[in-house]
Amino acid sequence: MDFMEKINELSKKVEKIKWNLKTEEATKTSIILPFFQILGYDVFDPCEFVPEYTADAGIKKGEKVDYAIMFNNEPLILVEAKSANTELSGKHISQLMRYFSVTKAKFAILTNGIVYQFFSDLEEHNKMDTIPFLKFDLCHSKKETVEELKRFQKDAFDVKLILSSASDLKYMTMVKSMVAEQFQNPSDQLVKLLINKNIYAGTKTQAVLDKFRTIIQKAFEEYINDIITERLSTVISPDTTQIPVVKERGDMVLTQEEVEVLDFVKSRVDTRLNIKYKKTSRYAYMQLGELSTKWICRVYIRKEQHLFVLHKFEDTDYECEYYFDEVEQLEAIKGLIKDTFEKCCKL
Repeated sequence: MDFMEKINELSKKVEKIKWNLKTEEATKTSIILPFFQILGYDVFDPCEFVPEYTADAGIKKGEKVDYAIMFNNEPLILVEAKSANTELSGKHISQLMRYFSVTKAKFAILTNGIVYQFFSDLEEHNKMDTIPFLKFDLCHSKKETVEELKRFQKDAFDVKLILSSASDLKYMTMVKSMVAEQFQNPSDQLVKLLINKNIYAGTKTQAVLDKFRTIIQKAFEEYINDIITERLSTVISPDTTQIPVVKERGDMVLTQEEVEVLDFVKSRVDTRLNIKYKKTSRYAYMQLGELSTKWICRVYIRKEQHLFVLHKFEDTDYECEYYFDEVEQLEAIKGLIKDTFEKCCKL
């Protein structure tokens, strides 16, 4: 049985028994110790896995952390355990911080047997961070978090390797949390940013912000639903007759529609220069030479109206966002295209 299978087995067990785990000791015996056994630690070896490890903090004597995982007779990982029906909070983090500061441990884990929060001292040496760099939920485990958890297996444990990725993991978690918060309740700052002059040129009063907050929330939801629907429809019923012809330019692959638009732009400018087509997951674009700052235009091919965007330079008095259905419609802005290209050449 591989690591993932063992985690899944424990997860199924937790789902069955978690409502019966009323005490901390029951949680330790039924879930926490089996969890660390899966990671490869001998929980019955007092030289490796020490229960009730003494971590006296200042004038507080007799302070004990539930477990300490040892390396070369020094604590490497501290584990503070709570009962399964306890919601982990800042109070418990503060308690673990006290233990961490008086030991040589590099990692600390706060857990109620179901959720495991992993901490280190990424911000300040020997001072435990208040935000975990990794959260693992046995009842809602994801493949990517299981992969990170694997790093804590006894046989694969590498302090430098874990710390090298811990910072990115921590900030990724914080960003995801902030994104989730903004999706649920967009802040005034985000609403102002999104509606700027291209959407609403009037005074951004609180009433206006509140109105657009509701609109933005709905737009977020519909955008995510559109992405999910599109991906599901591609997986479930791919229609090869609808897949557009693609044409390769350099190391990028663009759809035929994107190529047609960029070819149109190219035909209106000086083709003797080094013009390149590029593509991201959202749009195709044209740039001059190798510098990404010298992009000329972006093309968004969408189900309804397509969007064509010209680069706005500091000395340009216009910002062009042009909606079109057919590439020929861009003929109306060929003067702007040429002007933008000339300004790009002067950069």
